[in-house]
Amino acid sequence: MENDFSALALAGRLLLGGAFVFAGLRNIANAKLLTGMITARGVPQAGPVLWAGIVLQTVAGVMVAIGFQAAYAAAALIAFLVAGTLMFHNFWDHAGPDRASRINGVVSNVALAGSFLLVIANSL
Repeated sequence: MENDFSALALAGRLLLGGAFVFAGLRNIANAKLLTGMITARGVPQAGPVLWAGIVLQTVAGVMVAIGFQAAYAAAALIAFLVAGTLMFHNFWDHAGPDRASRINGVVSNVALAGSFLLVIANSL
């Protein structure tokens, strides 16, 4: 039973961390658009903030995936999710379908944060 749980935990870490590595690499390709979006939200130094976020999500994603300091990486990704939610999923500023889409983003990020809490709990 212990080996089955370990295999499932590894698969979960690979999927969860891998999704953030993929997103980080995808964000490199969309850096110009994302910088504009962050600037529009009033974030100072939008370019450096974006690149710090890309590095964080990519490196911490790898760390979660391979289980290296996974609890610290998961905590960093929770902070990343909070910041990203405030910057990109500001449903309170929107109405109609756009509001619904942004609310879905918030719910997804809450679920991801829950997954990272499980990574942290499993690492203790």
